[in-house]
Formats: sequence, structure tokens, C-alpha cells
Amino acid sequence: MVDVDGDLVVPAEASAIVVFAHGSGSSRGSPRNRQVAAALNDAGFATLLFDLLTDDEAQDRANVFDISLLGSRLSAAALWLRSRPEAAGLPLGYFGASTGAAAALWAATEPDGGGVGAIVSRGGRPDLAGDRLPLVQAPTLLIVGGDDQDVLALNRQARARIRCQSDLIVIPGAGHLFEEPGALEQVAVLAATWFVRYLRPDT
Repeated sequence: MVDVDGDLVVPAEASAIVVFAHGSGSSRGSPRNRQVAAALNDAGFATLLFDLLTDDEAQDRANVFDISLLGSRLSAAALWLRSRPEAAGLPLGYFGASTGAAAALWAATEPDGGGVGAIVSRGGRPDLAGDRLPLVQAPTLLIVGGDDQDVLALNRQARARIRCQSDLIVIPGAGHLFEEPGALEQVAVLAATWFVRYLRPDT
């Protein structure tokens, strides 16, 4: 068991919670994830952004791409949330970026990561989840930039292996980091819509 830092935001009357999994070389301070999280907070979702690795672990590049390690941390975070009074009982979703998307898919198939209601991937590497892909049961949305051709191809291959409800949405003109004007705002809207549909079906 290790201690990692995280930021939990629970808006008043939050009806679901989304746990963020950052990508390689990033952390809970990722400005892109924080922008999406803020939009989800405005939409009535609680959010948890946390560091998947300790500072020492992050120095080893092998850990950054160890999907089973990252996925187990995400699963542990979901288990921890269930013990928190402000988050207990809330439907759970995962939002993963880059390698964090693979970690989210991996965690969703773990016994402790079960009960995940929806997953959203931003510029993710779902292919790195490998043999776990066909086991995922949570509706999964893959969002990829139109100019991120290599990652787009990998997402198409990964989606072909996902057997549950899924969708792949391409944002024209966007690159891997969605730095283009308006691109990340589109990601936030798509993510919120997906989570409303599958985490708050009565809304």
C-alpha cells in the first residue's frame, strides 16, 4: 500500500463521480484534465484527480507504461471512494487520457474496480489494455483528434475488440493534446454527455 496525492471535488447534490487517470509523464495537475474536470463539476459531477505513481515511482519510465500497476492504483482509488461519506453510493465513471485510458479499461475489469458505469478516453491508448478489452462491460467512449492519425488507428483497432456499448468520436483538426481552440471544450461536452447518459440515466 502506498500513499499518493489527490484532489476530490464534490459539488452540492452531486449525482455521480468521475475518477481521472492521467497519461504518461503527467500528474493530477494536468491542465487538460483539470479543465475537463471543472466542466464536469459544473455539470453536477464529483471528480477525483490523483497521482497514479509516487514521485519515486514516476522516475522509472517502466512504471509509466505498466498498465497493470496503473490500473491497480485506479481500482484502489475506486475502492477508497466507496468508503468516503461524500462519495459513497455515487455511480462511478473513469476518464482516462493517453496511457490512463488503458489503466481505466484495465481497472474496470478488476473485482475492486467493478461497478464502473461508464468510461471516457481522451487521446487514449486503449490498445495497451490488451486482453482486458473484450472483458470491459462499462459503456466506453473513445475521443481522438483527427490529426492524431497513429493514435486514431490504434483506437479503431481497440474498439473492434470491445464487446460492450462503445463509440469512437473524432474531433476534426485536433491533435494528440487537443490544444487547438475549442478542441478541449468539445471533449468536455462529449464526456459530460456520455456520463449523463450512462451514470445519470434518469436525468
